[in-house]
Amino acid sequence: MGQPTSQQLPKGSPEKAPAGFSTAVTDTTLSEALITLRKRRWILIAAALLGLLYGIYKAETQPRIYEAFGRIQVRAGSSNEYRVSAVQGYSNDTASKMLTEIAILQSDSLMLTVAREMDLANNAAFLDAKGPVPHVSIDDASVRQSTVHRLQSNLTISLVPKTDIIRISYSSKNSKLAADIVNKVISAYIQRSYETRFASTQRVSQWLSSQLDDLKQQVQASQERMMDLQRRLGILGFDPTHNQISSSLDDLSKAAGSAKIARIIAESRYRMLSGMDPDAIEGSIETLPGTAPAELNLLRGQLATAKASYAQMESTMGPNHPQAKAMKAQIDELANEVDTEQKRLLLQAKQNYLIARANEEQTMATLERQKTDAYKLSDDEVEYTLRQREFESNRTLYEGLLQRLRTAGVQAGLESLEIDVVDQALPPAAPLLKPQSTIILSTLVFSLIAGIVIAFLMESLDTGLRSVAEIESITELPSLAVVPRARRASGDGLDTFTVAQRNINVLAQPKSQFAEAFRSLRTALLLSSTEQPPKFILLTSATPSEGKTTTASNLACILAQGDSRVLLIDADLRRPNLHHRFGLNGKVGLTTLLSGTTKLKETVQQIPEVPNLDVLPSGPVPPFPTEMLSSEAMDNLLRHCGEVYTHVVIDSPPILSVTDGVVLAHEADAVVLVVRHGKSSKHVVRRARDLLLRSGAPITGIVLNAVDLNSPEYYGYYGYSGYTYSSIDSQSWEPQTAMAGESER
Repeated sequence: MGQPTSQQLPKGSPEKAPAGFSTAVTDTTLSEALITLRKRRWILIAAALLGLLYGIYKAETQPRIYEAFGRIQVRAGSSNEYRVSAVQGYSNDTASKMLTEIAILQSDSLMLTVAREMDLANNAAFLDAKGPVPHVSIDDASVRQSTVHRLQSNLTISLVPKTDIIRISYSSKNSKLAADIVNKVISAYIQRSYETRFASTQRVSQWLSSQLDDLKQQVQASQERMMDLQRRLGILGFDPTHNQISSSLDDLSKAAGSAKIARIIAESRYRMLSGMDPDAIEGSIETLPGTAPAELNLLRGQLATAKASYAQMESTMGPNHPQAKAMKAQIDELANEVDTEQKRLLLQAKQNYLIARANEEQTMATLERQKTDAYKLSDDEVEYTLRQREFESNRTLYEGLLQRLRTAGVQAGLESLEIDVVDQALPPAAPLLKPQSTIILSTLVFSLIAGIVIAFLMESLDTGLRSVAEIESITELPSLAVVPRARRASGDGLDTFTVAQRNINVLAQPKSQFAEAFRSLRTALLLSSTEQPPKFILLTSATPSEGKTTTASNLACILAQGDSRVLLIDADLRRPNLHHRFGLNGKVGLTTLLSGTTKLKETVQQIPEVPNLDVLPSGPVPPFPTEMLSSEAMDNLLRHCGEVYTHVVIDSPPILSVTDGVVLAHEADAVVLVVRHGKSSKHVVRRARDLLLRSGAPITGIVLNAVDLNSPEYYGYYGYSGYTYSSIDSQSWEPQTAMAGESER
């Protein structure tokens, strides 16, 4: 760390870089789905093979099933024009009626009736059993449920389109049993139709009979109450206008008028007779037609005759003649009799007047009493009207229900269904077999669908990081390079390679895709900082065996191929490996340097294949590696190395295993997190990223290591690889592999 002040900005800048890095996750596209299917192609191939084998087996071993069918026509009852009265809620929806009848044909009760009558629970052909079966009872719950379920599963009931015909079919391995079951279902359905209609009619009749009994009692009670009221009111028959009180009231009204007239006549005759001169009474009496009695008239005639004889005698014989005196005495006697008769007539007129007045008074009194009774009768007539209406209402309801009861049987017959058997079920001649191609294709399609589902399920359950986009989305860090899986060099000159050339691929194959990947990593690191390239580069990983040592050694070689001096430090003091890669002495190294046993010039070892590269091995394994790496001696060493070398590449231990990598990350200008393709899991990498961020480490990005370029995710990732250095140097169109072999030789 020769320039500690100038390195503070590069340390902090990478920590802010991930926050501005865009990791927008794109939606799943068809191409991504195809990549997933290509990656899991062996699952699809296995599923297709299994489906094909299973389809062939199923096609060859499919059972010989016989299907017997019958047809029935179901028609509704008579139309409304033949009904006695309109039925409320009656619907002419034929479709719903037919669906209802189909549901009845599939009902458990009908199936149980068929199973019970045919004893299907003990039928070996029905149970698909070989040989005799033990006798069981259909009343047992489990036996009943299994028998009905088997019967329903093999029975198919459908409606022939645009007709009233229902098709009933049954599938069985026994052709005769299939036909018998269909015929039994049809007969049981017809029988049930009759029984349900009859039972419905019986229920309606019983209900109407019970209602009629109650109504009959109510009618009788209301009639008795009405008749009692009639007798109490004196109403005759059922007409409230003809009653004794009203008749008496009319007669009394007429009698009162006649009595009043008679009283007026008698009073006027009496007053006239009492106020007349006695001599004028005779004439007055005579002038009244029909009032002069016969005795008064006779006396008047005798008196007049006597007066005439007396006048004659008086003129001839004189007043003193005895005959004249006798006549005079007779005249006086007759006058007394006339006077007496007149008085009697006057008294009689008075008596007639008094009688007429008394008659009038009595008649008027009786009329007033009758009027009072008539007023009271009007109030009673209101109660009578209510009683009569109650009686009429109960009688009307009773008669209506009685009529409905009489027509219930006819109505039920009109509403019942008419079921005609169109086709009886006959035993089929040949079984129904599905085409083998159809079975094979269907199983193959379903197996492929299952394989696709399993492939996507395994893809979703796979926590390994395999694509750059996925890693960037999980870590929110940029991808610096994608390093392909390393391949050992082969050829005739392999025996002449040094240990470093055999272990470091960029030295053995400088023109390979592997070397190009590290050149891309070098470029990304050098351009990661805007002011100056990072000097201290720390490479670490989340877990062991992710290739951080390989990445560090190859990156150091690539950095040292220019004019830059590079120092590669093996800071993994627990499991050192760099000295084996380069074939160096591991007895001296970082631990001896930090302990003061050796000096830097004595400890650093040169690589002949890369002159600008120095390697500082780890040295002997110390007892306290973390304390040694966090010591002041380590800080002084890094500061001195920063003054001498252009770049210092540090290989650190996994940060989730030990804390050495986190300690060294504070001293670095750029921290690179190495992730192995397909090995590192999502939560492990995310945890390592979080640990580095919380510690303040300047994370530059990630390197995806050991990528299989033949995998679907990276198909064409290095598509330009055909345009290599060997192709440029070649003067012919010979295959690239041959040219590579010649160059190695």
